Amino acid sequence: MHSFHYARAADIDEAMRLAAPAGPGRQVRFLAGGTTLVDLMKLDIETPTHVIDINGLGLDQVEVLPGGQVRIGALVRNADLARHAHIAAHYPVLSQALLAGASAQLRNMATTSGNLLQRTRCVYFRDRAARCNKRSPGSGCDALGGHNRNLAILGASAHCIATNPSDMNVALMALGATVHVQGPGGARDIALQDFYLLPGDSPQRETVLQAGELITHVSLPPLAPDTRSSYLKLRDRASYEFALASAAVVLQARDGSIVSAGIALGGVGTRPWRCPQAEQLLVGQVPGARQYQQAAQAALQDAVAQSENGFKIELARRCLVHALSTTLPPQ
Repeated sequence: MHSFHYARAADIDEAMRLAAPAGPGRQVRFLAGGTTLVDLMKLDIETPTHVIDINGLGLDQVEVLPGGQVRIGALVRNADLARHAHIAAHYPVLSQALLAGASAQLRNMATTSGNLLQRTRCVYFRDRAARCNKRSPGSGCDALGGHNRNLAILGASAHCIATNPSDMNVALMALGATVHVQGPGGARDIALQDFYLLPGDSPQRETVLQAGELITHVSLPPLAPDTRSSYLKLRDRASYEFALASAAVVLQARDGSIVSAGIALGGVGTRPWRCPQAEQLLVGQVPGARQYQQAAQAALQDAVAQSENGFKIELARRCLVHALSTTLPPQ
């Protein structure tokens, strides 16, 4: 691990001041739970010159606002969010996704903002002896001709096929969450759909966050009382394992037909993968096996397999069909 300057911010304004000074080679990282950042610092993958501890900022509350919108503080621990009574009752897809991730010990430390910024578990990204464009732009991608069983079939490029590892973010994507940030240019709100970047020619840049910007909270829209949701994760073992394919489904049905749909896939994309084509196919339809199969086909229509991960295409289709059928059984 490289040496770095450590500071603890007492409030958001102080965090902004500490992050603001610019200079050649200066790299600032905000420290929350540290379950990803500290690991990557130990591996010399992340090498910040300045680490700002934000655990004293008081952003650790879940608030239900008038009108039903939910505001989740950046420092809310995954375990607390999963067990929060309102989240479990009204947003079960999010609670289920959180409980499917990591281990109980990690969920006790990991935070909402840290999960949003969780980096890939591609073995080549974490191995400094390997070529990785995400870690060292322009060096190449050993995953393309190497061990890629767990890597992306959606959103990949000729420069990177690394998968986004999060469970929480798949559920947030299906729910239509918004990320709220504070930075040198002031506050801004970013739809989660627009928060993550595809790798393209610049896989080292994963989100639209600018230097010095701090995530303060995430908001969820209110859901109609007749909305149902669920999360399904398929993996090699039952616990402490990343998804080979997962599906977050949010469906609202009225008078026997689907009136709104939110669908996102995990374990298969370079970012949490929203499926607008599948959603559009379901709206106005009566829940049925044929409709769910068609939606799953649409969700994976752009999938591109690598040498070892072609099985994910069919696995993800079946995962989505099962998640849809469980959430809103065919009539």
